[in-house]
Amino acid sequence: MTDDEQAAYAESVLLVVEVIPPGRVMAYGDVADAVGRSGPRRVGRVLSQHGGGVPWWRVVRADGTLPPSHREAAPAYYQAEGTPLASGSAGVRVDIARAGWQPEPAVLRTLPSRR
Repeated sequence: MTDDEQAAYAESVLLVVEVIPPGRVMAYGDVADAVGRSGPRRVGRVLSQHGGGVPWWRVVRADGTLPPSHREAAPAYYQAEGTPLASGSAGVRVDIARAGWQPEPAVLRTLPSRR
C-alpha cells in the first residue's frame, strides 16, 4: 500500500469514528467494514496512532469489551454520554445490542477509500 493509500485509509477510519453519535459505539471490525477494506487490527492501529482528535472510546471490541488501553479513561466518557453498559460483567463492557451503530450509506460514499 502506498503512502497515499495509507493516508486515505486512515482518513476514512477517522471520518467514520467522528460520525459515531454520543452514547453509541462501533466494533473495530464494523469500522473496517464501513471503510471497505482491511480489518479490525488495522483500525486499531490507525486509532492508536492518529485517533486522539476523534471519539476513540466509541470503538470497542465486537463483544463490547474494551482494549486494555481504554479501560481507565473510556468509562468516564460512557457515563457522560449515557452509553448502555452490560450489567453483571467483570469490568466495563458496552452493551453492543443497545449501543451498536452503523453509519448511513450516504456517509460511506464520502469516504476517501470508497470514492
